[in-house]
Amino acid sequence: MALEGTNLGMSIILAVLLVFAAVTLGVKSQFGKGTTGMLATASVFLLLSGCSEMDQSGEQKPDQTTSEETQEQADQPEKQEKQSEEQQQANESDEYSQTSKPGKTVSAKNQVSVKLSRVVDGDTIKVFYKGKEESVRYLLIDTPESKKPGECVQPYAEKASKRNEQLIKSGKLTLEFEKSETDKYGRLLAYVFVDGKSVQETLIKEGLGRVAYIYEPPYKYLKEYEEAEELAKKKKANIWSKKGLVSSRGFNGCANVKDQSKNEQVKQPQKTPAKQPAQKPADDPAAKKTEHFQNCTELRKQYPNGVPKGHPAYQLKMDRDKDDYACER
Repeated sequence: MALEGTNLGMSIILAVLLVFAAVTLGVKSQFGKGTTGMLATASVFLLLSGCSEMDQSGEQKPDQTTSEETQEQADQPEKQEKQSEEQQQANESDEYSQTSKPGKTVSAKNQVSVKLSRVVDGDTIKVFYKGKEESVRYLLIDTPESKKPGECVQPYAEKASKRNEQLIKSGKLTLEFEKSETDKYGRLLAYVFVDGKSVQETLIKEGLGRVAYIYEPPYKYLKEYEEAEELAKKKKANIWSKKGLVSSRGFNGCANVKDQSKNEQVKQPQKTPAKQPAQKPADDPAAKKTEHFQNCTELRKQYPNGVPKGHPAYQLKMDRDKDDYACER
């Protein structure tokens, strides 16, 4: 570019000098008109050549600029596409962060959310499920009885019930079913969780319940419950602190009325039998009369709280937990 500028300048200067020499030195008088004309023509030719070079040199820059602009325009769609992809990735990242904010609870697989109605005792609650109130009997656990018809309040029953209520009301309540969803009494049979933590396992680990009613093994959480029970036994926690209190059929003894809330003292079993009709002589035909009901639903229409063994309406098949009491609630 510098060389082209120098050539142009020299051509212009040379043309001007020739014209100036022709006029100043009086070439016309010495050489005649023709010579002067030739010099003038040569000067004009040189001048035009310089201008032509100037035009050519001036045209190169726009061409170069145009080439760069063309390249930039060609690259423009690629840049826009890249920016679009980056923006999309940013949007997706924002969307993920919004859907995974802390505090959003998602129920575990196979669990359903329910609303608590009330706590019945240590291993039974009532909930609102599928639009109606249902009783829920905890799977694989048995706690001391506090409301069983015809029987006294058993040791640690109140403590187990209060602890159950404390756990149930501490967070989001969910149920998980296994095998049969209901028992023959129409109660829901379920594993119970609060904020994903097993209520059954907690009660067993704290010595407020025993592992029981293993009718259809294998069970999903049986191993965890048995391990929790072993820990409670080693620590002699609550029900395991009194020798003979726990048996394969349930719990023995009654809580001391004066210290029932603490459930620390145990006295000998004193079962209060349910009210029954006066016994008739064995030879009286009416004494052998039995009442037959197809199921517990029918029986409860006449005997809302169930019937004990020996009652005319008692049937072994209705005594599911084999505690000598049929169709109890």
